[in-house]
Amino acid sequence: MNQASPQLSPHTCTFTQLLSSTRRGARLARLLGVAELRSWGAPQSLTERAEIVVAELAANAVFHGRVPGRCFRLTLVFAPGAGRLRVEVSDARGDVYPWPLPAGAESDPLRPGGRGLALVAALADHWDTVPYPPSGKTVRAELRTPPAGV
Repeated sequence: MNQASPQLSPHTCTFTQLLSSTRRGARLARLLGVAELRSWGAPQSLTERAEIVVAELAANAVFHGRVPGRCFRLTLVFAPGAGRLRVEVSDARGDVYPWPLPAGAESDPLRPGGRGLALVAALADHWDTVPYPPSGKTVRAELRTPPAGV
């Protein structure tokens, strides 16, 4: 559970923003994330994948992790040299953790939701959830760019 954080290289770009736990806050998280990645010169393919991951994690924070009067936090950490982006969304509901559908299980196609984590799992190289003290959680997703020439 307690893991050492990887050391950041001197060329790592970071962005953190508190946003209101509303639909507008979730939309703003997506827009700010894309703008920040573009300003860092992130590859277009990485930015497009990250846009969907940020949108889904922010929407989950608003709809499932909302505590009245509490914000959610978006954090992006981009290591251009390593071609790695970490997306973190922290909310105040540490008692409700996201769980992906079991392997091979399908969600109800007529249900209006329930596909967000499947999208995150498909687009991210890895994702997980960790506690965010004192009472929240952070959902993290890591995205990598393919090596040059691939």
